[in-house]
Amino acid sequence: MTQYPRGEYGQDVRPGVDAARLWAGGVATAVVAALVAFVGLLIARGLFDVPVLAPKGDGIWGNASTTTYTIAAALAALLATGLMHLLSVATPAPGQFFGWIMVLVTLIAVVLPLTLTVERSAKIATAAINLVIGLVIALVVSSMAANARTLHRHKTGRREPPPPTRQQPPSSYYDS
Repeated sequence: MTQYPRGEYGQDVRPGVDAARLWAGGVATAVVAALVAFVGLLIARGLFDVPVLAPKGDGIWGNASTTTYTIAAALAALLATGLMHLLSVATPAPGQFFGWIMVLVTLIAVVLPLTLTVERSAKIATAAINLVIGLVIALVVSSMAANARTLHRHKTGRREPPPPTRQQPPSSYYDS
């Protein structure tokens, strides 16, 4: 059993999470992840003329897959926020577990497109975009979760403060 420090008057001090701040940061992370996905697709299609997630005739703006990809990136950020919230309230080292899970999920997202039967350039571009999205989500969620950590005080028992001590007059007072 984990021992938490005691506050004044019998309070346990336990780590916690400010859920409102965590989820506000999660929504902001979702917007950032969606924009990273969109910019990645624009760079791949516009600068390198790689047809990532869309037929070549769709141009740099792509098709419905662009919208789907950006929404998927935003949902991944929200799922990561939910995971971090769960880990923060249920595990002793949420940052370590979150880091490992995010590394492995990002690795899957990078390797998966490399196994598809599409052009090599599309495989590499998709893997690179997925890598950047995964890194951004992992770093931003970890950072904002650290800022959303709090200390909760729980009373464990009623303990009254000690009574004030009475001051004794100086010993020379009685000697005269």
